[in-house]
Amino acid sequence: MQKTEPQRTQSFAELNQISQHILDAAFRVHSTLGPGLLESTYEHCLLYELGKAGILASRQVELPVVYDGVKIDAGYRLDMLVEDRVIVEIKAVERLLPIHEAQLLTYLKLANKQLGLLINFNVHSLKNGIKRMVHSS
Repeated sequence: MQKTEPQRTQSFAELNQISQHILDAAFRVHSTLGPGLLESTYEHCLLYELGKAGILASRQVELPVVYDGVKIDAGYRLDMLVEDRVIVEIKAVERLLPIHEAQLLTYLKLANKQLGLLINFNVHSLKNGIKRMVHSS
């Protein structure tokens, strides 16, 4: 048990550090652009900001569904996968709904990732548009 706890603590610390980089970049994008644009605009700009900071991120990452042991491409895409560890789901909606949270939790489960950020850029203050979600295996 002692061997896995430090690793797990280190892993959470790394995830927290990655999520802080994402949030810093998201705040820069939001303060520059403000609300009212398309999700894809925020996605491209966030990817650019993360790249400037030396953070590895990919957008529109395929997410297959494994059903009955078979990988099925059902057309799901992660808005962004950062450092191959954190899923970022970007929204530009009036308000976040439970269905958005359910979507991110499902993506975390399907991708076998622990941490996801749901970011709604269509708010006046970005701190009101952020939801951090954890999936425990």
